[in-house]
Amino acid sequence: MQDTLVQPMNVKVGLPFMQRHYHTIVTLSLLIADAASIALAFWLAFQLRLRIPLPERAAANLRFSDFVPLLILQIVITIVAFFFGRMYHRRRTRIGSDETATIFSGASIGILVSIAVASLTLKTSSGAFDYSRGMVVYAWLLSIVLVLLMRGLQTRFQRFLQARGYGRTRAVIIGGAEPLLAVLQRIVQNPRLGYDVIGVVHFNGGQTQAYPGVRALGSIDTLSDIVARDQVDEVIIAVPEASDEDMLRIISKCDRSTISIKVYPDVFQIMAGQMSIGELGGLPLLNVRDINLRGWKLSLKRAMDVMGSAALLIALSPFLLFTAFLIKLDSPGGVFFAQRRMGMDGKVFHIIKFRTMRTDAEKLGTWTTKDDPRKTRLGGFLRRKNIDELPQLVNVLMGDMSLVGPRPEQPAYVEQFRQSIPRYMERHREKAGLTGWAQVNGMRGDTSIEERTKYDLWYVENWSVWLDIQIILRTVLQMVTGRDENAY
Repeated sequence: MQDTLVQPMNVKVGLPFMQRHYHTIVTLSLLIADAASIALAFWLAFQLRLRIPLPERAAANLRFSDFVPLLILQIVITIVAFFFGRMYHRRRTRIGSDETATIFSGASIGILVSIAVASLTLKTSSGAFDYSRGMVVYAWLLSIVLVLLMRGLQTRFQRFLQARGYGRTRAVIIGGAEPLLAVLQRIVQNPRLGYDVIGVVHFNGGQTQAYPGVRALGSIDTLSDIVARDQVDEVIIAVPEASDEDMLRIISKCDRSTISIKVYPDVFQIMAGQMSIGELGGLPLLNVRDINLRGWKLSLKRAMDVMGSAALLIALSPFLLFTAFLIKLDSPGGVFFAQRRMGMDGKVFHIIKFRTMRTDAEKLGTWTTKDDPRKTRLGGFLRRKNIDELPQLVNVLMGDMSLVGPRPEQPAYVEQFRQSIPRYMERHREKAGLTGWAQVNGMRGDTSIEERTKYDLWYVENWSVWLDIQIILRTVLQMVTGRDENAY
């Protein structure tokens, strides 16, 4: 762990008005920017329709003024769609690809509904409302692109303001040991979240020396005073083992009406996060969320795996051959490395990877560390960029693995983890993956197996096609940018 995990708080006071109304100003600026982007897209679409008409019936005497009512409808309906997509809510954990999907769907709803309403209610100077199909297509595509670009600029501007002390959240973290450290590290690794950690409150005591650079603020009993004294905006409770009574006691101490409270869940809370009422022969029962990947969804995921792995193997074959050639030049031994791993339903298979270590590596240990001396010169680079994992596309094509899923472990480690980590074997209800939700969130390498398990269980319970696409896109981005510091 670094010597200074959290830097001392340095909040610039700035203008009182800006500090008090920062989030209102940001939300209004987003609304104005979205409306301006849609209007600009509409005007550009009109100009493109005049110069580059799509194959359609020519619209005589096109005048922009005739389309202004349609433009107003589109702006209003699109912004309403964005609102229900929580695009104007403060959301720290929004993923870029998730926001892109919301913009795509909101723009699509806006253009379709506005045309339907206009066709039924609007009239032009020449009679019934008649719109250009080409202009609609242009407006739809341009609105998506311009809203994305404007929101990208907005994000950069917000980070610029946060770097100068505006709109930051003063947070206190309650917890101890590993969960508290996990929350602290995530905040430090993501400064764009806009948190200033005031300090920590150790649950049932604790060693303050374990968190150098972080102030220990006191105990749970003094939490009310801490919240009021330090003007805390948010309390993060990282105590998975806390009882219901403990949680109520902590929350009752956070008595400021404007304070936000977040809870770091344990494994059961993750699995029981969405419960519904069912019945068994008339007897009411609470259903813990059932596994999501069944029936036609299972067939769809397998089809995606087959088509995706086959296409990637063909497209990447020159690169794979070149990598194999470099491995042979770099060190003596084979190009590939095969190892027994445990997959779906406890089935053992041989995973295929590019060799990144000396041929006698397994004699010296099986767990990889950051500065592992067993790595070859080329091996370190291949591991950092995840290139060594690409031969597993063959495992995906053969059906032993999926493109996305929990990463497989060696059988010996599985036996060890199942004894110490609750519900660890639940992650084996699905096929092991080439990449996964835990991996794209930094849970790889020499990191906590218990934390990885929480991410894997969340993925198993919340699977969707779009979630798989997000994970694949984030994996590619991490490979290109090299942002995964735990890839070693």
